[in-house]
Amino acid sequence: MLTELTLTHFRNIQKAVVYPDPGINILSGENGSGKTSVLEAIYLLAMGRSFRTRNLKNVIQTDEVHFQVFARIKPGIPVGLQFSSATGIQIRLNNAPLKKLSELASHLPLQYIPANCHQFFELGPSFRRRVVDWGLFHVEQDFLFHWQAYKKILSQRNAALRNNKPVTEIRVWNVSLVEHGLHLSRYRNEYLMQLLISFEKWFNKLCKDFNNAKFELRYLSGWPKEHEFKNVIETTIDRDRALGYTRSGPHAADWSIRINGNDPAEVLSRGQQKLFFLAISLAQISLLQQFNEQKSILLVDDISSELDVQHQHLVLDCIKDLRVQTFITTTSSELNAAIENDENGSLFHVERGELRQI
Repeated sequence: MLTELTLTHFRNIQKAVVYPDPGINILSGENGSGKTSVLEAIYLLAMGRSFRTRNLKNVIQTDEVHFQVFARIKPGIPVGLQFSSATGIQIRLNNAPLKKLSELASHLPLQYIPANCHQFFELGPSFRRRVVDWGLFHVEQDFLFHWQAYKKILSQRNAALRNNKPVTEIRVWNVSLVEHGLHLSRYRNEYLMQLLISFEKWFNKLCKDFNNAKFELRYLSGWPKEHEFKNVIETTIDRDRALGYTRSGPHAADWSIRINGNDPAEVLSRGQQKLFFLAISLAQISLLQQFNEQKSILLVDDISSELDVQHQHLVLDCIKDLRVQTFITTTSSELNAAIENDENGSLFHVERGELRQI
C-alpha cells in the first residue's frame, strides 16, 4: 500500500505530491489532463516498466532531462525511480540500489485494469499466461525458481535447435526442461482451480445476468493431454529441429473460463467482458490476501468506459468489500458522491498536469 507518491517531470506533470487513501482513490478530469499518467507512474514503480511506451524517454516532460517517481510503502519503506537518457533507469528500494525487478514486484503487488481490458480475449495465450503467472509469483514461493530455470533451459535448447546441433546435444536439455516444466504446469493448474472458485463469486456480484450460469476451467498444458511431457519432448525432436524452436511445453500453455460451455468472448458484451476481467483481477487479489496475507494495489483506468453508472457502483462496492487500495480514473463526477462520505476514500481532480484533492 502506498502512503505517499511524488511525481517530478512525469509527462505533463511538473510536480505532484499525493497522500493516497488506503481505500479508493478517484482521479477525475478531462481527457489528457494527466490522470492515466498517475496510474502509469505507480505501475512503473511496481513493475519497472511502463504500460504505455517501451521508450521511457517519451515519459520525460518536454524540455526536461529526467523524470522521478518516489513513494513510501507501508510501513514507511521508501522506493524511488529515476530515468534520464544519459544514465538510463535507476531504482532504489529501502535506500539501496535495486538488484532484481522481482524484489520490486514482491513489495508492490499490483493489478492493472486498462480502459481496453478486452486484451484478455484479444492478445492470446501469452497474455493469459502472464495473468496466471503473476498470481503464482506472489503465492507460490518456489514458482519463480522453476519459471526462471525453465526459461533458461528452453532458451538453450532452442539455440541448439536453431544451430542444427546433433540430436544428442539437444537431448541434454530434455530432462531438466521436463522437470521444471511439470512443476510449472502443476502450479498453474492448482492455482487456476482456486481462481475459478473466487472468480465465480466476484463475477456473480458484478454481472447478475449470469448468476445461474455454469463456469468451467479449460486448461491446456502446452502438450497433448493424452501423452506425458517427457515422451512428447523426445518424440518431436525432428519436428522441433525443422521449426528451429521447441513447440511443446508450458510456454505454449493456455487457459480460459467457459460460461455454460461457451467462449466468453462469444457470449459477453463489451461491458460484460470488462466485468469478466475485473472479476479475475479481484479473484487474484483475494487469493493473494488468503494465501500470503499481502495487500495488493488495484489500478483501474477509465472505469466509465463500457460500464453504465449502475455497474460502476457495483465495481466500487466489490472493491470496498475487498479492502484493497485502488486508484480509479474517470472523466465523470458520477462516482464522487459514493466516495465523499466514505472514511476510506479520497477524491482528486486532475487538470493540465496538476493534482488537487477535493
